Amino acid sequence: MASAASDAELSRVHQKEAKGSEIDNPREPLINSVGFHESYSANAAILPFLFPALGALLYGYDIGATSSATISLESSALSGTTWYNLSSLEIGLVVSGSLYGALIGSILAFNIADFLGRRRELILSSVLYLVGALITALAPSYPVMVVGRFVYGIGIGLAMHAAPMYIAETAPSQIRGILISLEEFFVVIGMLFGYVAGSFVVGLVAGWRYIYAASSLVCLIMGIGMWWLPPSPRWLLLCAIQGERNMLDAKEFAFFCLCRLRGQAVDDSASKQINAILSELSYSDEEKQATLCEIFQGKCLKALVIGAGLVFFQQVTGQPSVLYYAATILQSAGFSAASDAIHVSILLGLLKLVMAGTAVVAVDRLGRRPLLIGGVSWIAISLFLLSSYYTLLNDSPFVAVIALLLYVGCYQLSFGPIGWLLISEVFPLRLRGRALSIAVLVNFASNALVTFAFSPLEALVGTGILFAGFGVIAVGALLFIFFVIPETKGLTLEEIEAKIL
Repeated sequence: MASAASDAELSRVHQKEAKGSEIDNPREPLINSVGFHESYSANAAILPFLFPALGALLYGYDIGATSSATISLESSALSGTTWYNLSSLEIGLVVSGSLYGALIGSILAFNIADFLGRRRELILSSVLYLVGALITALAPSYPVMVVGRFVYGIGIGLAMHAAPMYIAETAPSQIRGILISLEEFFVVIGMLFGYVAGSFVVGLVAGWRYIYAASSLVCLIMGIGMWWLPPSPRWLLLCAIQGERNMLDAKEFAFFCLCRLRGQAVDDSASKQINAILSELSYSDEEKQATLCEIFQGKCLKALVIGAGLVFFQQVTGQPSVLYYAATILQSAGFSAASDAIHVSILLGLLKLVMAGTAVVAVDRLGRRPLLIGGVSWIAISLFLLSSYYTLLNDSPFVAVIALLLYVGCYQLSFGPIGWLLISEVFPLRLRGRALSIAVLVNFASNALVTFAFSPLEALVGTGILFAGFGVIAVGALLFIFFVIPETKGLTLEEIEAKIL
């Protein structure tokens, strides 16, 4: 990629250095210009978002596809296998295999993310997605299928770690919130694609194989696209500060990459941003290698509380469990479409898509905190309504339907997109790769906790009490947001880091 830089661009960098430009003095104070507007081309901003976001789409596709695939896999007439008679534990492992793999991928990301860089981590995730999808689709036996699910899940863990980082580090600050929120939008689109693909082929013999194989083309597009995109300029400068790259070459390459990402000729805007990044790196003592202990100290600990705390509440307010009850609630209300689980899923998927799109439009206009506070307030109300339905209002199913739709819509307006957005913004650059892997691990681990603890807790205390408990947790989440979560709208990543100090 470096060789693609034009002589004029490199000459401009050398001229600035010869004049003693700001780039050559990385230890000057950070330009803390809140509201600093970066020059960029809208067309150039699309591809650096689109190819990483395909990793989120493939994650959502797996969720939607698996709900249809298990129906096909368990059918004696449609599975096309001799091992269709699976136990509930075996089906559970098929469904949750990618979740376990994502946990493994999150742990791996902690050790390899900074070495590989955001771009190469996404390339690796696309390869794992492809291999996992093909192993699953072609599996001659149940154990091989489970291996495929785990491999695909490792790709999920790496993609959901690296994609928000790459998008955050390459996006102009004015539209960073929109772009990272669009990543959640792509998760929902992927779920819809999975549901729709399942509805077309679930009636075919061995239809589950076609469902999983269908993602292969997207895996290839993602991998080729990430190979074509440049590395993150911030990661390049971090490597230079830490002595892993020659500083002059790294600045030239970062300067070229930034201009390419912005779709513009070399100008002072790019120079100022490179200078701001280097200033923050130098003032933060970034030349030292990050250690595990540092993640739990100082401003990184504060950022970890913000990021990991938010994604923890995102899951433990019952998101997997509410969706688990969706078909039952709609059936009780007499919806004819509810007799078909796939059609119910498509209905909810469309609602999620509309609300996620609303969040995309609003996040950089209204800000993160207003959407979180408003959305989580209504999530708490919807959970208490669900609790009242199961304890007091059994003859009023419309209450449960309203609560269900309110929960799904408000989740996509708040927790869904903004959880991923904030964990990509708040961590200091030197510790971002490792700290974000911890936040992603918390996300998938708490998802697994809620998913697997729900049935025992339901049997112990009852559905109504359990939803009331989720409601109480949602109130706690609201207090956490109000007192802990900062507003990051319109700030560069360096300004956010300074704000958290």
